Amino acid sequence: MPDRQENQKDVSEKPMSILGGVFGKLNFLMRSNRIGEVLVHRKKLTQVQLSEALALQKQLGQPLGAILLDYKFITRRDLKSALTTQSAIRIALTVITIFSGLTSLSSRQAQASGLKEIPRSISVSFTTASAASVTGVATRPMALFGTGERASTDLSSFTKWSAMFDRFSREVNSGSANEVVQDWKDDLTALKGKPLYEMANDVNNLMNKIRYIGDKKNWGRSDYWETPIEFLSYGGDCEDFAIAKYVSLRALGVPDKAMRIAVVKDLEKGIPHAILIVYTEQGPMVLDNQIKQMTSANRINHYKPIFTINRSAWWLHTDDKNSNPTQIASAAR
Repeated sequence: MPDRQENQKDVSEKPMSILGGVFGKLNFLMRSNRIGEVLVHRKKLTQVQLSEALALQKQLGQPLGAILLDYKFITRRDLKSALTTQSAIRIALTVITIFSGLTSLSSRQAQASGLKEIPRSISVSFTTASAASVTGVATRPMALFGTGERASTDLSSFTKWSAMFDRFSREVNSGSANEVVQDWKDDLTALKGKPLYEMANDVNNLMNKIRYIGDKKNWGRSDYWETPIEFLSYGGDCEDFAIAKYVSLRALGVPDKAMRIAVVKDLEKGIPHAILIVYTEQGPMVLDNQIKQMTSANRINHYKPIFTINRSAWWLHTDDKNSNPTQIASAAR
């Protein structure tokens, strides 16, 4: 059985080649962490007005929002909008921080390596070319939950993802989990050769049988990314379900371009959540531990994507529904 210890590695940090301005703005607001500064940034309040309101707050001991409303510096609509923005920013940056760091893997390396990120002994496909034989893969990923997206192949800001693959490779190569691996392969072999839609549905059903257990209880920490072997051995939380499904489908020969791990905001619960998106000819399908059956993304209204990622690239999702979804091929040529 695998050891429940995560190996830490020094990872060089690189500036993001795309979207620096977007994250610069988000980081400014997150560092500010005060509703007054959010309002100033959105030009709903002047710096002079904010200084006056802060002086009154100190004098009266009342919440800043109440003072801003009482003295008519802003409207209730301005305050509500600013609070919503602040909440969304906190969730986005918290999730990005949790998912921080992954050893950089260029798109060309990802394309050339085929199933390299999965140990050869895990693959249930007979040849590396078998990925091309999987039927039912969408030729172009469609918009996810009606959002726009911006792509980057610079994965250097996400370490937990690659660290998980490194641990996974060591587990498999050491032979410490041979029994778990063999049972897993036996389950997957029965799915080999099916069209993508059916294969994804079966993998979703198979992995959703594993018990849910939080990272804190399982590992004594709040944001641990499990390898599929750890997940199959001990159970896991939302991102662990998504990772196990992703790796299972890769082992079956499903191409990287057909899948993304998606970090979303659950609008009903107000918290971040992780799911797997599989791009089939029938549209993007959601493989989710919170929803029993694989479901079309078009039928889900309570998820708002923050970012998606696979081994080739990552995508920041925006509210600009008119922007064209980025082809994975454009990030992996």
